[in-house]
Amino acid sequence: MKRIFKLTLAAVAVFCSSVAVAQTQQGNIMVGGDISNFNLNFLGGGGGTAFQMDLTPKVAYFIKDGLALGGYGRLSLVTAKDAGTATTYGIGALGRYFVEDKNVRKLEFSKRSRFFVEANAGFGGSSNSKTSASTTGLDLGVGPGIAYFITPNVSLEALLKYELTVGFGSATTSNRLNLGIGFQVYLPSARARQLMKEETGK
Repeated sequence: MKRIFKLTLAAVAVFCSSVAVAQTQQGNIMVGGDISNFNLNFLGGGGGTAFQMDLTPKVAYFIKDGLALGGYGRLSLVTAKDAGTATTYGIGALGRYFVEDKNVRKLEFSKRSRFFVEANAGFGGSSNSKTSASTTGLDLGVGPGIAYFITPNVSLEALLKYELTVGFGSATTSNRLNLGIGFQVYLPSARARQLMKEETGK
């Protein structure tokens, strides 16, 4: 009985130490997204209702261990009485690198957690229906994040990213600091293709 217990503990230890590594291997696919600033405020004193929501879906393919390239979309809405609706949008390419440096890895609070850096570049813009201010052009972003693998294939993550839109419009630049909380699903590419076939019935 003791032997079985020790073997079980050993298996769990191996699982916990390898889970965050196996899912970021070359050939895997990452699908998920971030949600930030999601809130609904009921303002008192006849102030009406304020609503804010940011959604950023993502998909990426690991071209090598720890390095994934893919695409993203972004839609942000902020609306309140007498303030109009502010919209931020974007679409483009992203890259994510899971840090392998030993000194950085020592800072990870669990063997299920991994630090990463993410950057994006694409087309984006922002506008406000009340002030008519708008910016459209190059959409850039970069920042650090941390992923915590709650299962072998799913991670919760936090990403702090500086985002900048440079282009044309009534305002030539728009920048913001965004903290996103989201999740990612990591699957081997063969498994992802199988799931797509099952969904499409082919």
